[in-house]
Amino acid sequence: MVDLKIKKRPIGAVAKLQRNGHPQVTSRTGGEIGVVTGASEEGFNPLDLMFASLSACLVLSARIAASKLSLLERFDGASADVTGEKSSEEPYRIERFIVEITIDGDLTADERRDIVHMAEDICTVSNTLKVPPAISLRIP
Repeated sequence: MVDLKIKKRPIGAVAKLQRNGHPQVTSRTGGEIGVVTGASEEGFNPLDLMFASLSACLVLSARIAASKLSLLERFDGASADVTGEKSSEEPYRIERFIVEITIDGDLTADERRDIVHMAEDICTVSNTLKVPPAISLRIP
């Protein structure tokens, strides 16, 4: 029997904000991204980051699905366009995610559909959004 060693990646992020300016977010692995707040500013706002997380997770999961389905040789890539409908009343939230996934490659419509459905099942972000987790706040 093969002993698999799975290396776990640290997860999480810290956002910092000064009196003036925009938030700066740093991941547990050292990645950094600035966050914008103005409607006309270029860059990611907090909702964009949520949509980006879902879209990135889905395309990564699509590649995993193609591999599990033995279709990776004909899988050329995937794209996920994610947006949503925001509530008009408080508490403000995204009421519905709208996701369009495109699978590229020499694949049948059924194979593309199988990849997309398996990707949704694999994706940690989509699974989390389907059953919202508890949020535990601490104030040091």
